[in-house]
Amino acid sequence: MQLNRIHHIAIIASDKDKALDFYVGKLGFPIIRQNFRPDRNDWKIDLSLNDHTELEIFVRQDAPTRPSPEACGLRHLAFCVDSVEESVRELEAAGIECEPIRRDSFTDKPMTFFHDPDNLPIEIHE
Repeated sequence: MQLNRIHHIAIIASDKDKALDFYVGKLGFPIIRQNFRPDRNDWKIDLSLNDHTELEIFVRQDAPTRPSPEACGLRHLAFCVDSVEESVRELEAAGIECEPIRRDSFTDKPMTFFHDPDNLPIEIHE
């Protein structure tokens, strides 16, 4: 089997308006489609990262909270950026608080974290 690339990453959010404000309004992901699924009583919102990768947001008001980013499963999302410093300025201008910039202990590249409205850690890395 040949796995070529990631098709999508799925995230469960608790509030549709907050998720759209964060991922579309502040991070700038374009919306591909939004669908309410009455059989599941949730929203499925597909966002575009690039020509090959999508971010899937499932909005469920009754979803349990994450016990910890250190629990088994997805730990965090990480996005490559040209400049962590410039990206932090843009995030903070949009009202998103970032951790202090630090250097990856293996690559020595700048990186930092911020969180989505449901406290999912998101990393940016040069």
